[in-house]
Amino acid sequence: MAAKTPKVLNFEAALAELEKVVADMETGKLTLEDSLTAYKRGAELLQICRGRLQDVQQQVQVLEDGTLKNFVEPLTQDASPADNSGRDHG
Repeated sequence: MAAKTPKVLNFEAALAELEKVVADMETGKLTLEDSLTAYKRGAELLQICRGRLQDVQQQVQVLEDGTLKNFVEPLTQDASPADNSGRDHG
């Protein structure tokens, strides 16, 4: 693989490549040198994914006025998990 200007990967592409690197390493068929190269690339990809997730989390916090909210709505007293008919429909 020739060294060129590194291409900026989006989260999904970095995660997909990371999954492939892990799968390749798990086979146990890589040489020691290839394993080391794969490990280094995996660490780079992990850093890309974590950085992107942190960026998105900060954006969500800004959108939510500094408070990171849960994605799951808490149950109200008049709604049960099996029946959402208790929600206010007007």
